[in-house]
Amino acid sequence: MTMTQHFLDVDDLSREELDDVLDDAEALKSQETGDDDNHAPLPDKTLAMLFEKPSTRTRVSFETGMTQLGGHAIFLGPDDTQLGRGEPLSDTARTLSRYVDGIMVRVFNHADAVELAEYASVPIVNGLTDDAHPCQALADLLTIREHFDSFDVQAAWVGDGNNVAQSFVIGCAMVGIDLTVAHPEGYGIDDSVIDRANQFDGPNVTVTNDPTKAVADADVVYTDVWVSMGQEKERDEKLQAFEGFQVNEELLDEQAVLHCLPAHRGEEITGAVIESDHALVWDQAENRLHAQKALLTKLLS
Repeated sequence: MTMTQHFLDVDDLSREELDDVLDDAEALKSQETGDDDNHAPLPDKTLAMLFEKPSTRTRVSFETGMTQLGGHAIFLGPDDTQLGRGEPLSDTARTLSRYVDGIMVRVFNHADAVELAEYASVPIVNGLTDDAHPCQALADLLTIREHFDSFDVQAAWVGDGNNVAQSFVIGCAMVGIDLTVAHPEGYGIDDSVIDRANQFDGPNVTVTNDPTKAVADADVVYTDVWVSMGQEKERDEKLQAFEGFQVNEELLDEQAVLHCLPAHRGEEITGAVIESDHALVWDQAENRLHAQKALLTKLLS
């Protein structure tokens, strides 16, 4: 099957391609690493990793994944390229394309990822922008399918309509997960994202300002930090706005819990919940590795 060259958001994949990536991720997860071609399908392949934002899970999962696939990853931080000295993104994209087989980007402005994809002749993978976190959505869907054996579930998102939420909304729509999003006024999902999600043949996204209503019939509840990277000046304002939206023991009733990490315990989620038997966050974090390995194998083979 021919894969979409760039992966800037979840719906850059077709539903069939998404299913293939998740199937392959499950297969890779079940394997023990070895020296044969099935376990290391990307020998001599190189992935450049452009980082404007700090990272734990994204850097380690991509770098480890490329090693396990038989390839190599190069970390390029803000001080490691000519971008900081004014080189246009278009020049960086075209130059790196002559050296490497793919480029993963973790940047603030989503338009920068789009511009890199416009000029690169190798696949661009979005490792996170302010608008989208599609690799996280792959891990989220893989975790749900593993835990429930299908996508026949109801999900709730409680909190900020941030980049993680927006990719999760689209991912749920693609696989037919019934999703309710609960957020305070003024902190919701972008209307264009809701419109894209509602174009898929499945349940529409429901939006509410009542977290209790959102989780009432949910099988899985997902939250993320209220104050994302780059929003530190808005911290006091956001903490006040999100009062009542904490995922805690009072809100929940045996639902599985997702969080993309890092978590601000005591803010969007309590330590008791994230340490409970209902939390799937560690499987979810591990699945970043397997989902991205499957994606990279498809894109770079």
